[in-house]
Amino acid sequence: MNDLYTIPSITRQNFHQRYKIMLAKEELKEQLLPLIKKLRISHPKMSARTMYIKLVPQGIGRDAFEHFAFENGYKLVKTKRFINTTDSTGVVRFPNLLEGLTINKPNQVLVSDITYYWLVDRYYYITLIMDIYTRFIPGCYASDSLMTINTTLPALKLAINTLGITRNSDCTILHSDGGGQYYSKPFIKLTKAYGIKNSMGQIVYDNSHAERVIETIKNYYIEPYNPKNFQQLKKYLTMAVRMYNFERPHSSLNKLTPYDFEQQINKIMVDKRPQLHVFASVLTKNTSYKQKEKRSKKEKVYTL
Repeated sequence: MNDLYTIPSITRQNFHQRYKIMLAKEELKEQLLPLIKKLRISHPKMSARTMYIKLVPQGIGRDAFEHFAFENGYKLVKTKRFINTTDSTGVVRFPNLLEGLTINKPNQVLVSDITYYWLVDRYYYITLIMDIYTRFIPGCYASDSLMTINTTLPALKLAINTLGITRNSDCTILHSDGGGQYYSKPFIKLTKAYGIKNSMGQIVYDNSHAERVIETIKNYYIEPYNPKNFQQLKKYLTMAVRMYNFERPHSSLNKLTPYDFEQQINKIMVDKRPQLHVFASVLTKNTSYKQKEKRSKKEKVYTL
């Protein structure tokens, strides 16, 4: 060791300081690994960046954390969607009420979508409803058919109860794609009873928020949970939505979970504080609706 100190620019004090820093970093990494592993059990496909936001580790930067996670096998592999559950041929569409709309409060716009899930030897279906402003999912349902009474209807009923939407409220928009489940008589009857305004996009990209969240729930949670039967699928869907709503932080929500962000916004609105617009501005780029150009059919569409 004494010979080491003879190297120019290295003093005994400097060496021990660097050595302590190196030990501290290695100790931190050893402490992080169990936490990362635990997060991945509950959130099987949570990205390294989201885990960094969730854990807020001291002593390691975001990029270094991501590199460390990748080195230990926690890098995600993107998958692509290959089946469309929407058949809107001949469906009369509602107008797109989101064009030019500024979304600046909870319960203003709900978005919904339906996706498939292959289990054993057949397809099942998952319906989700999300508040576009808070990213909170108030309604979900797993079904064995694509009929309205097994998809959009029970999901919307749950969302109405969760959000406390009252009859004839006339303050909420429900936006979807052109699927017939959103234009059936029972569904329209329910939305009309609660004053919910029906809205539809003209192309698939007009409902991108719902597309993304439902693919996240399916590919990042349910598939890794690996349900063995329909009952487990329903159980894991509920679990996945709970994880998403209450434990998964969003960079677009000021690094809060959808539930925490909703609580912050509701408190500000109740207190009538002027900083509402300041706090809500973190969502400006995500909630200002813009018409997207139709992409080539050959273009690959990947999940989050």
